[in-house]
Amino acid sequence: MKARPAYFPLSLRILHWLMAPLVIAMLLIGVGMVASVSPRHAALVAIHKPLGAVLLVLVLLRLTVRLSQRVPALPGEIPAWQQRLAHASHCLLYALLILQPLVGWAMQSAGGYPVVLFEGLQLPALLAPSVWLHGVLRGAHGVIAYLLMASILLHLAAALFHGLIRRDGVLASMTGGRLPAAAPASPPGEG
Repeated sequence: MKARPAYFPLSLRILHWLMAPLVIAMLLIGVGMVASVSPRHAALVAIHKPLGAVLLVLVLLRLTVRLSQRVPALPGEIPAWQQRLAHASHCLLYALLILQPLVGWAMQSAGGYPVVLFEGLQLPALLAPSVWLHGVLRGAHGVIAYLLMASILLHLAAALFHGLIRRDGVLASMTGGRLPAAAPASPPGEG
């Protein structure tokens, strides 16, 4: 059996660091949309919808790459329950990142609003218009956004804990940085 790599594959690192600012921007735009009745609202919506579609494609691509590539193991000194919790938190992040744009798309469909990617191209409606379902999905979209924000904050806290306190190479394996001396290192571009 092939040994686990010291670094995440370059393709996963690129997707991770491409998606991170886009997801944060998307969440901030979403907060701005629901908190504003200014003339900027229409512009925020025009950014939010296609960005959601782009993120859905990126997360599906990332999940496909993740399931087809070997990734570094967590350090052996991390207790098994923490390793299971780390795995569960990553599964939750993927689930929320997939669910959020799908619920948003379904919400827009139920509201009778098109999801326009750019002029001349719009996504097909997922559902027939329904005021009741639009309201339910709008509430779900908000709840998922809060769960996603909380999950991202926990993910960031764990990354900083590994990078600044434990200094065990977990963060470096995703940034391509230098691993601790004890960890076997392959070149950052490989994996």
